[in-house]
Amino acid sequence: MYWILSVMGIDIGNALSYPILLSPIWLPFMLFFLAFERWQWFVRQKFVINQGRTTLRIKLPQEVFRSPEAMENVLTQSFYANKPYNLMMAYIDGRAPLVNSFEMVASNGEIKFYINVPTKKFKNIVEAQLYAQYPGIEIVEEPVDYTAEIKWNPKKYDLMSFHIVKKEDEVLPIKTYIDLGLDKMPKEEEKTDPMAPLIEHMSQVKAHERIWVQILMKPEMKTSFSTGDLSKYVELVDRAKEKIDEIMKRDKYEPTAEEEGVSNSRLTPGERSLVETIERNSGKFAFHTAIRAMYIVDEESGKFRGDMITGLLKAFTQVNVMNRNELKVPWRTDFDYQFLSDPTGNRRIKYKKMELEDYKNRYYYPRDYVNHSDAMKVMTVEELATIYHLPGQVIVSPGLARVESQKRSAPGNLPVGTPTHTEA
Repeated sequence: MYWILSVMGIDIGNALSYPILLSPIWLPFMLFFLAFERWQWFVRQKFVINQGRTTLRIKLPQEVFRSPEAMENVLTQSFYANKPYNLMMAYIDGRAPLVNSFEMVASNGEIKFYINVPTKKFKNIVEAQLYAQYPGIEIVEEPVDYTAEIKWNPKKYDLMSFHIVKKEDEVLPIKTYIDLGLDKMPKEEEKTDPMAPLIEHMSQVKAHERIWVQILMKPEMKTSFSTGDLSKYVELVDRAKEKIDEIMKRDKYEPTAEEEGVSNSRLTPGERSLVETIERNSGKFAFHTAIRAMYIVDEESGKFRGDMITGLLKAFTQVNVMNRNELKVPWRTDFDYQFLSDPTGNRRIKYKKMELEDYKNRYYYPRDYVNHSDAMKVMTVEELATIYHLPGQVIVSPGLARVESQKRSAPGNLPVGTPTHTEA
């Protein structure tokens, strides 16, 4: 830069004198924007660490007669935005929405369900709601998190990690259990459980393989400077109204009742169904959501199987709806053109290590730094309950462990106290 300015005959001293002279004006603003993000990250990380984290294992009962609506109720009752009520909470305490992680794990021929939650804020709430919605389950607090068994060693382990998010506009919902009629509680043999393909595929893991799936969710909340953010966020319900107006081709003015009727009559059956689905879905609590799926192989004991990757990703297509929305994989720990993007292989190893550590810490960072295509997308409790719920008897996979005997409470009419004996 110095050489170019010299060739152009520009006096560098004069060129720099004006910015230096005006530095009392622009320098504070620049320092503010540079320091703001780092400070907020620091105080929020401190807040998260102070909350602690607990891993709860859910042991399935022999019989589950609840629809995915039961898990929707769990998510609804567990929704807590954790909004700061003053500037001290926002900028000193670092109060902000916390991440919950709903997880499925396949290892050693067994499929297990876990929920990892902040200890102080959510542990007791989630336990109470699960017991209330699913009688007969057992919840065990794991003393050591299951992820601790894998310590990164590229010479011993190989893995692939995938980020899965919504493909289209967040307002457009994926296929939910209501679309499948599961809210009407059909007979067990008539149910079509959207989790069945994933569970069946995970049951095929061998002794040297593991499949980890975590659904990371953070409550949706309006943001502003008072909440510790420089940008404002428009909630899903408001964006849904704009989308419905766009579909119905409404003008900015309020249409009359007659005009509204004419507009509705012009909608196709598909458009009318889409509007009804958007209205129903947007009226429920929503979370910023991302799914991380990970396939891990102990190369000292077996080989990496590519077909396990294909089946794992295909299992998530059960909730896709053509011309509406679907789940996609915008990022993975691999490159389309390895010889150009990562000729030495160091970047791929770096990403694998970062993904493993993020999984263990229940962190999520978009890796697509240019387009942010893998950033968290908003999903409602109805959508989340569709892709994660406790399966019923319709899924009979041998790897799906259930409690051997169902615990029941004692009858209420049992005699109480010490019996007395009378002489004959």
